Amino acid sequence: MDESLILPDRVPVMPLAGVLFPHALLPLHIFEPRYREMLEVALSGNRMFCVALVKSQGAQWKSPADFFHIAGVGLIRACVERANGTSDLILQGLRRVRLSSFEQSAPFPVAQIDPLESKATPSVETEALGAKVLELYSRFKESGRQFPARLDQYLSHLDDAEMLADLMAATFINDPLRRQQVLEELTVNQRLRLVIQYLREETGNAAA
Repeated sequence: MDESLILPDRVPVMPLAGVLFPHALLPLHIFEPRYREMLEVALSGNRMFCVALVKSQGAQWKSPADFFHIAGVGLIRACVERANGTSDLILQGLRRVRLSSFEQSAPFPVAQIDPLESKATPSVETEALGAKVLELYSRFKESGRQFPARLDQYLSHLDDAEMLADLMAATFINDPLRRQQVLEELTVNQRLRLVIQYLREETGNAAA
């Protein structure tokens, strides 16, 4: 996270069928009236809001009990408003947070947030786990899968195990509940293990 950015105590929350990881970019199309209002609030303030995963996929949330309270807070990096009132934006993940209490639940939630710190103690094991993640990424490339532009160049200069785990989870893990589990895991080595496990299973390469 940009150290010059200070997280507010309270932010709007957008419950979605997706997960926002720190450092990752999430494109969003805002069209529901309640989220148009939420976007106006965010843009008029610190340009931040949280993305929280809805617990039952395909279902409409009705109260804060219907979505997870470990979430990603993000910064609106770009926003284009359309003539019909909808907006397209790019949200950059900043931090894991806990939604500790809710000041309102309608028309959109507003929550008090507590930042969550990762538990990282770099070690030989951390390096080995990071190398395994990059090895799996190389196998994906050989299989002809399509990746975001410049991902190769970015990963080749990346020596931060925490960022590696989050970006690989954001890019390659498709199952929302698995993504949520990675988001909630604060120990970086265990987070790397989960990423390795899920990458293997989702690509049918469990024996590798």
